[in-house]
Amino acid sequence: MRKLVFSAVLALSIALFALPAMAEGPVKTLPGDITLAQARVVLDAALKKAVETKVPSNIAVVDAGGNLKAFYRQEDAFLGSIDISIKKAVTARYFNMSTRTLGAASVPGQPLYGIEASNDGLILFAGGVLLVDKNNVIVGAVGVSGGSVDEDEVIAKAGAAALLK
Repeated sequence: MRKLVFSAVLALSIALFALPAMAEGPVKTLPGDITLAQARVVLDAALKKAVETKVPSNIAVVDAGGNLKAFYRQEDAFLGSIDISIKKAVTARYFNMSTRTLGAASVPGQPLYGIEASNDGLILFAGGVLLVDKNNVIVGAVGVSGGSVDEDEVIAKAGAAALLK
């Protein structure tokens, strides 16, 4: 009987001390990762620029690990540009530079020639831009596709700039 009471008291004590720790749970979002609220700020600013410039666009935001965090597709934006916008964002994040910069280093005769065949395919033309927070930490990237590469880049940069406001 004493063993049973002791065991019950011990189990109850452990449960009471462990309960607060279990209630809080582990931290699941890593420091330096873009939040959904930040991703929406980027998307909204990029969408505003797309509307201003009359370029129906697909706009993708990836997190610090290159995983899709948020996405907008405007009416009349090309279906084929969905994948391109996501890959532009992923490419920028994987290599910590804009897709325009990476593209310039990957033409024949340059040191990264052929890199687009890696990582299940990369996009090496403008429209993928890094997202940097107010602490100068890369938290993700934005990719835009739907217009010319220059139009895509202008829209992506508008989204990225909004994160710093």
